[in-house]
Amino acid sequence: MFAKPLRERVRSGEITTSVRIWLTPRVKVGGRYRLLDGFIEVTRLQEVDLDDVTEAMAREGGFESLEALMKTARHGRGERVFIVDFVWVSGSGG
Repeated sequence: MFAKPLRERVRSGEITTSVRIWLTPRVKVGGRYRLLDGFIEVTRLQEVDLDDVTEAMAREGGFESLEALMKTARHGRGERVFIVDFVWVSGSGG
């Protein structure tokens, strides 16, 4: 799920990537996941080292800084870092 301030930006196509910290992957390539009145469809899932996450990646994901991204991303017990690329798909199909 995306933080409320980011949802409309995902829907508009402005945000198409997300950094996630999970114990194990929570999405799969080709999977569709409900968001607002449509879905995000995962187009790429890549595991990276935490040191590979940059300020630019944070901004691409809709955050003001790497620090802001990490504050949001580190909300659970996860230690593995994933880059999730996706597209917005409108409608009720799934």
